[in-house]
Amino acid sequence: MGPFTAASSADSLEDQPRCSAKACVAAAEFQLHWRNPGIHSQARTKVWLACSDHRATLGEFLSSRGFLIGIEPYPGA
Repeated sequence: MGPFTAASSADSLEDQPRCSAKACVAAAEFQLHWRNPGIHSQARTKVWLACSDHRATLGEFLSSRGFLIGIEPYPGA
């Protein structure tokens, strides 16, 4: 097999964006947009990725601190 062979399914899974929850290896399904208003300007937005199992807990964590801006589906999920 030459250098242009197709990637194996294991390789393609490793390259997929993953959930931001600690120790979670599930594929990203949602984007949680947030900013810490104490240190970030209005122009600065950060993004955590979440699987369906962690969407609520990550969202609640950010929301309870007043950081959550919005949640939307991850493109291609």
